[in-house]
Amino acid sequence: MAHVLVVGGGVGGLATALLAARRGHTAELFERDTRAPGTALDRDFFGWRRPAVPQATQPHALLGAARNVLRDDLPDVHAEMLRLGARERHELDWFDVRPPARPGDEDLVMLQARRIVLESALATALRGEPGVVTRYGEPVTGLTTAPGVRVTGVTTPSGVHQGDLVVDAGGRRGGVERWLTAAGCRPPVVERHRTGLAYFCRWYRLPAGLTEGPRRPWTVTGGAFAGCAVFPADNRVFAVTLFVHTEDTTRSALRHPAVFEAAARTFPPGAAWLALDAEPLSDVMATASLDNRWSSLVDERGPVVTGLVPVGDAIAHTNPTLGQGTSLALWAARRVARTAGNDPGSARFAAEYHDWAVRSLKPWFDYQVVADGAIGERFATRAGRAGTAREVAALFECALEDPEVMRARARVRHLADPPARAYADPQVRARVARWLAARPDYEPNAVGPEREEWEKLTAG
Repeated sequence: MAHVLVVGGGVGGLATALLAARRGHTAELFERDTRAPGTALDRDFFGWRRPAVPQATQPHALLGAARNVLRDDLPDVHAEMLRLGARERHELDWFDVRPPARPGDEDLVMLQARRIVLESALATALRGEPGVVTRYGEPVTGLTTAPGVRVTGVTTPSGVHQGDLVVDAGGRRGGVERWLTAAGCRPPVVERHRTGLAYFCRWYRLPAGLTEGPRRPWTVTGGAFAGCAVFPADNRVFAVTLFVHTEDTTRSALRHPAVFEAAARTFPPGAAWLALDAEPLSDVMATASLDNRWSSLVDERGPVVTGLVPVGDAIAHTNPTLGQGTSLALWAARRVARTAGNDPGSARFAAEYHDWAVRSLKPWFDYQVVADGAIGERFATRAGRAGTAREVAALFECALEDPEVMRARARVRHLADPPARAYADPQVRARVARWLAARPDYEPNAVGPEREEWEKLTAG
């Protein structure tokens, strides 16, 4: 068994330490913040200032892939999330009558909760693990290395901590790349794609006596220059989000609550949820300048370092439009826990982890890049979609009427099947083709306001 040192106490770090302990390893977790997530959810979510985790108060989507890790490997964490108020929703519940079940339908369940609910459940489980030491308020300041560059431990203000494997769960803003450079390591291979999207989010709580919002309309819509999404969460809490291009001249106005709500009401999901007289719980929270970033510790010569592997945003930071981040982080944490005993300081271990990540994580990263590129171009040019892009848009809209197409869409959304497999199914293609043939005048992006109306709203 191995002694695993985890740098960072976010979702990826908590999950790695917990899963490693459940596999018989010992772990030490180092987190610069002085406090751990607790069970006072609203206090921690709205009142805990976390500058190193700016995404903590943004909506999160726990897709079926993430739920499956919790259900299969951490059932107590899954149960604790439900106890804390998380809700589950099956994608096929969109229809009044769910279609006959098929194998794999059990993977198409969204776990609806704020990020703090998952962090709280993971932290609660971690406190009960005798093989884990959590060091809050103790930031990692560097790495200890051996010749060749092999990482052997970490340094903190309290001294040196040795381990068999160091896991970088410090996110895209962590200091590991800088420390590796200082140790004489070749630089990581970084692939970065700017998204050009800005997000504006506001949190609300449903009125007393109303436990859930409307099932229809679909909670995500995108027009030619802006989009709106609603994220149902735990304990009657939900978020409304607007997203526009970073160069949109109306962007700054969306920070004002009245303008934000007026703009959100021009989209079907925003209008339906804001019509419920929900209580606002926050100001409008903005975030932008996000990118899709893949960081590899293997180059054309092989591993640039051994004894260290990245998880979560440290290896694959994905823009939140598809909600993939938590799922990819949990997949990586589980992989580390399952293999940490296999000579973790060796070049073979580093190469095998890299190969696994390229097979298992990189295709979803690439899918995110393509999806964001299409959205960014559409918002920047305000042009309609034609050709293949029109067919893709039609598939999404056809799914709202056709359970078989919805199943294919859901399998991609929940990372159960890659798009090339799910959407290439002859039955799915035929159903979408018939849907389009019956609508020769179909134009994507017809949902939402006209630009003139939008500019008047944001000018007010």
